[in-house]
Amino acid sequence: MPEEDLVEVKFRLYDGSDIGPFRVAPATTVANLKERIIADWPKDNKVTPKVANDVKIISAGKVLENSRTAGQCRMTFGELQKGVITMHVVVQPTVAKTKSATFSPQLLLVAAELFYFTCLVQ
Repeated sequence: MPEEDLVEVKFRLYDGSDIGPFRVAPATTVANLKERIIADWPKDNKVTPKVANDVKIISAGKVLENSRTAGQCRMTFGELQKGVITMHVVVQPTVAKTKSATFSPQLLLVAAELFYFTCLVQ
């Protein structure tokens, strides 16, 4: 595949650190990106995803479905069609169905920041 066809993505974590950037094929699915995130997750973070379903990827204010591709996440800004796509990563550990779900203060803070950022962009 020609180098110019690759999509460049990076992932912003809840603490402001980044994973990436990476150059991936446009056909790379969000599920594959989640596996890459787990493999490259910083070992010193307190919150660490264990499986791909623990990770939610947010792009342009929307949680991406596992079947979407990196090529579908590419947005154009006027004449600019290239550039790094920054996606936000939220860790939401799977909760057993018998227990009630509780949200950590860190997760609530990230959700509030993303909501604020989305409002600013619109």
